Amino acid sequence: MEKTTNKCKVKKAEKSESVKKSRTPKHIGIVKNDAYLEPYENAIRGRHDHAVWKIGQLTGNGRRTLSEFASGHDYYGLHKTSRGWVFREWAPNATDIYLVGDFNNWSEEEKYRAKRIQGTGNWELKLSAKALKHGDLYKMRVHWNGGEGERIPAWARRVVQDEQTKIFSAQVWNPEPYIWKKKTFNPKKDPLLIYECHIGMGEDAEKVGTYDEFRENVLPRIIKDGYNCIQIMAIQEHPYYGSFGYHVSSFFAASSRFGTPEQLKQLIDTAHQKGVAVIMDIVHSHAVKNEIEGLGNLAGDPNQYFYPGGRHEHPAWDSLCFDYGKDEVMHFLLSNCKYWMEEFHFDGFRFDGVTSMLYYSHGLGEAFCNYGDYFNGHQDDNAICYLTIANKLIHEVNKNAITIAEEVSGMPGLAAKFEDGGYGFDYRMAMNIPDYWIKTIKELKDEDWKPSSIFWEVKNRRSDEKTISYCESHDQALVGDKTIIFRLIDADMYWHFRKGDENGTVHRGIALHKMIRLVTAAAINGGYLNFMGNEFGHPEWIDFPREGNGWSYKYARRQWNLVDNKELCYHYLGDFDRQMINVLKSEKGFNKTPVQEIWHNDGDQVLAFMRGDLVFVFNFSPTRSFTDYGFLVPTGSYEVVLNTDAKEFGGNGFADDTITHMTNYDPLYVEEHKEWLKLYIPARSAVVLKKN
Repeated sequence: MEKTTNKCKVKKAEKSESVKKSRTPKHIGIVKNDAYLEPYENAIRGRHDHAVWKIGQLTGNGRRTLSEFASGHDYYGLHKTSRGWVFREWAPNATDIYLVGDFNNWSEEEKYRAKRIQGTGNWELKLSAKALKHGDLYKMRVHWNGGEGERIPAWARRVVQDEQTKIFSAQVWNPEPYIWKKKTFNPKKDPLLIYECHIGMGEDAEKVGTYDEFRENVLPRIIKDGYNCIQIMAIQEHPYYGSFGYHVSSFFAASSRFGTPEQLKQLIDTAHQKGVAVIMDIVHSHAVKNEIEGLGNLAGDPNQYFYPGGRHEHPAWDSLCFDYGKDEVMHFLLSNCKYWMEEFHFDGFRFDGVTSMLYYSHGLGEAFCNYGDYFNGHQDDNAICYLTIANKLIHEVNKNAITIAEEVSGMPGLAAKFEDGGYGFDYRMAMNIPDYWIKTIKELKDEDWKPSSIFWEVKNRRSDEKTISYCESHDQALVGDKTIIFRLIDADMYWHFRKGDENGTVHRGIALHKMIRLVTAAAINGGYLNFMGNEFGHPEWIDFPREGNGWSYKYARRQWNLVDNKELCYHYLGDFDRQMINVLKSEKGFNKTPVQEIWHNDGDQVLAFMRGDLVFVFNFSPTRSFTDYGFLVPTGSYEVVLNTDAKEFGGNGFADDTITHMTNYDPLYVEEHKEWLKLYIPARSAVVLKKN
């Protein structure tokens, strides 16, 4: 979701031999790894020390763990106990709280009146086991000085919407506990191959898909395609479906649009049984402004959860900004992280809108041209502290957890270890790459694509931080934008995507779609992400039901029938993506293999590099094919394992990929154990070879 306008880019500096020198005192880790951070070491240490101090405060200086602190979901909300029901809510500004619902005809009754716990902002109500039953709808009726209103409890775990009235209510939820078949799971991370998806738009039909339908119909596709992680959007309950799940109202409730909590658990359990990790988009960067459904004015104090004054509202997102400086807000959000992991067995999170959290400006209009822009006093230390502690907590709950930051400014240390002065994320999104591809496709003629520029961009990252690389995510697929396939082919997709009827525009688009994905995925240093359907060139943007389109679901779905139809060209792209993923997985320890450039020539538009035993060769020229183009590689024989120009992937099939390629002896390179690998590389194609 996060987008800001960067006027220029910061060069990601690696440690320079020329600036290394003996240092006293010993530098903190991220400064050791990047000497250009040295002038800002005091600020880096200050942020680190702030987090250390806060952890000490929250844990009673070690008398309890962070995980024990982050257990608010076990205390607040509605719980069934051996003695009956207990309900608790933090509402310091309230003067009275009643539970109203199906059980008391939505009227205030003394029996359902909560009591303030003396000396606190907490309210508590104890009821008999018969006072509530599974499925009852309810809300709080909150009174405060000067007003009152019905509210959904902040810690509600189940929220449903009435189909006729469209009104949201909390729901008593006490089914038989879900029995997990796969009780423990360790995600595969080398490389991490993420399939970003949305449950509701996962079906071919024009409707809202369900957890069960996704488990039965989409998950098998993801497994077959070779991805080892799914990233699910829009899990936390949100009033407006068209927000894509980014305007959250109930942070502890799995969206009931898609089914029950137990059905979500079954989806995750099934994925784990198949070796697929499951992470969720977690939205802690802001909250929906709604008061009845959300936290906007829970008890007459609009600042209970949010910053006061000018920092209260997000100027671009029409939402409210959490006050990360409040211990109660820290407790709420940290407990939220633990809850999703503990209750649903999520393997981690992709944190949305991190740039918005880091800066008072939310990153809007900032240029981020030099390192000083990250340490100029315009940063929210409270938010930085929260993110750092959230990462500490998540990895305390599950040491194998996955955390990813969606962050566009390039803040140093985001995905560096806490001990090194970093924020502790496992990965950061390489948000420069999709911007680069869009700019290249829009602004440059094919003849002007430079392999040196492409190679620099796909591996433009900090040396001590892992990234998730991607060509396009859901952002590029939204209404008003264009996916890569549509930028390349546009309306000809509708008229010339039947096999045998392709025109030159379609041939070009199919070829470049594969090459763009391959060069991006081949250069990763952590993981690769694809958004649902983009792998096969889904032809239309995403447009959720809204007033402007007649509340239509026509574009809020995925047309799997297109890739399944062997008479259309979509399956070429889907088949290629599957084979590409398999090739990456075939190299053991892929992330540990260095990206070693073999050759680039911008005049020829040719690029070649190695990773382990894999050789990646690209010819971006739209018109020139090369015969016996030579590269110096380790001596031996090489087999073709992937060719974008193969007929099975919609190419011309000009090369004979059954040939074993032997290197040619050159006495000049005997001591280097290298010889010449000579290849035929057709125009606008790429080939991957594996050393025997």
